[in-house]
Amino acid sequence: MRVSTTQIYNIANLGIGQAQAAITKTQEQIATGKRVLSPADDPVAAATILQLNMELARTEQYKKNIDVAENSLNLEETNLQSIVDLVHRMREMAVSAGNTAVMTSSNYDALAAEVDTRLSELMNLQNTRNASGQYIFAGYQSGTQPFVGDGGGNFHYLGDEGQLRLQASASVSVAVSDSGKKAFVDIPSGHNTFNTSASASNKSNPPAIITVGQVFDQAEFDALYPDDLVVSFTKTAAAINYTVTQKSNGKQLLVDQPYIAGVDIEVAGARFQVLGNPYPGEAAIAADLDFGAIGAFDFSLTPTTISISVGGKTETLLLDQNVTNATDLAAAFNSAVGAPNSNADKLANLGITVDATGFHSPTGLNITISNGSADTDTALGFATQGSGTSSVNLPFAFTAAHDFSVTPLTFQLEVNGKTEFITFNQNITNATDLANAFNDPANAAQLMRLGLTVTDQGIISGSNAKVTIKGGNTFLDDVTGLNTQGIGTSSTRGLLVEPGDSFFVESTDKQGLLTTLSRFSDAMRNVQDTSVSKAELAKLIAKTLTNLENTVTNLVAVQGEVGARLNTLESAKDLNLDITLSSKTVLASLESVDVSEASIQLSMQTLILNASHQSFAKVSQLSLFTYL
Repeated sequence: MRVSTTQIYNIANLGIGQAQAAITKTQEQIATGKRVLSPADDPVAAATILQLNMELARTEQYKKNIDVAENSLNLEETNLQSIVDLVHRMREMAVSAGNTAVMTSSNYDALAAEVDTRLSELMNLQNTRNASGQYIFAGYQSGTQPFVGDGGGNFHYLGDEGQLRLQASASVSVAVSDSGKKAFVDIPSGHNTFNTSASASNKSNPPAIITVGQVFDQAEFDALYPDDLVVSFTKTAAAINYTVTQKSNGKQLLVDQPYIAGVDIEVAGARFQVLGNPYPGEAAIAADLDFGAIGAFDFSLTPTTISISVGGKTETLLLDQNVTNATDLAAAFNSAVGAPNSNADKLANLGITVDATGFHSPTGLNITISNGSADTDTALGFATQGSGTSSVNLPFAFTAAHDFSVTPLTFQLEVNGKTEFITFNQNITNATDLANAFNDPANAAQLMRLGLTVTDQGIISGSNAKVTIKGGNTFLDDVTGLNTQGIGTSSTRGLLVEPGDSFFVESTDKQGLLTTLSRFSDAMRNVQDTSVSKAELAKLIAKTLTNLENTVTNLVAVQGEVGARLNTLESAKDLNLDITLSSKTVLASLESVDVSEASIQLSMQTLILNASHQSFAKVSQLSLFTYL
């Protein structure tokens, strides 16, 4: 067989290259201490190594989680113990305060001052943050301060009932926080009590507040429980009044009582105050539909019916008397004949009255007279047929004509903060032209969006909302009879009552720690040196002691839960250590190189490489010329 020189060199190059590659790999294994340098070295072992490394990474993260969890729980445990110590001090003070026979109002003021100081301390403890700046008693709302006071002795919890959790091992998840509501708010009370709060929709600025209050007559309050109370403010002329209503059935317990800031409100065994200037709302402005030029007609000969609609209710009234003037007409509408379905009964059902001037709706709801006849048109002095005539909210009083086609005008109509632009470009010579200008197709869509209709009598709001016309000029003033310049003119008829501020007294069988101490302080500050006042204080102190005892029981239970979680973390830590040790042992057996074996292998591979070099040197010198 003939072997060419090229083949000799190729074979030698391949052999030497393989030997060199084997030496390099062995050297790298020795240098890194790893047997498997790539999945190709041992596919099965490589897959197992990957899984073990992932397990070790997870275990390392669990270790970090446990450190964070332990720090959070230790902080919580420290705070809970501080609060328990504070409560014990408050119990000692309550016991001292119970000696009403020798204590004076001055002594109680001093005790109340210390309670107020402790309240501030308690607020700080309940609003504690961890090293990450998170509130530890806010539940999931860890970025929100959980406990805030409103200045009236009330405290509100703004967090939620969630618990932050961390994974301590593959199978163990541990809560690292507690809801402040669970720990400090939802504490069983020794008696039925209440919480007070202001409605979020109140408009007073600065906001009026309701005090924390007291139950001064337990038996009377127990009769109310579990119902709630609503305190509503209204305006009557220049006075501000309040009404207290049971929430469940609307029963009014106090009606239109004059409001005096800082004066106790006592109702259903509860005593509290409203401080500041609550917004009283606005009184209703009656809706009126005046009679026109009354014409005589004898309805006793041809009795006629007519429909009256108010606030979605419609009644059909019968006119069957001889009407010669406005007094006769009012008498016909107020007829009691046919009771309980008389005209008078139907007017009462609609909540309206009729006198010699026309129809009146004290609630402000608009009135519509319809489905009449030519005879009722004559008698009432306005259109009653078909859709009839409605009361207006912003009446016109046409005074002078103006040709807006020469000088067009754009002005505004506003309803409930929504504004639309209306354009006049017609010649307006009377009230009918005025209504037509408003109802021009160019303005119709704007009126519809505002819920308005316009007649020659004025502007009607379908929802009885306040209508304001503004942005006009003297010419618009002339054709409408209204001041339309500047801020303009708003509805003068048919406005519904605007509710004032409202406050809630909500019955409960739980009482928060802050509320307990706030009531304790308030009672001591207001006690007088009389037997009656001290007897009432003694009852409050007895309730305070009971509630503080319940608070300690609740806090100890939470402390027990925190301790159990710390024990769980300790067990998880031990488990993770075992997993780490086991994983590293298996990983070493799969991944680590046997240095002795690798050294022997490296010596053999080096010998092979040297032999390859020597044999190539000899073979490469062979030639036919050597044998000539």
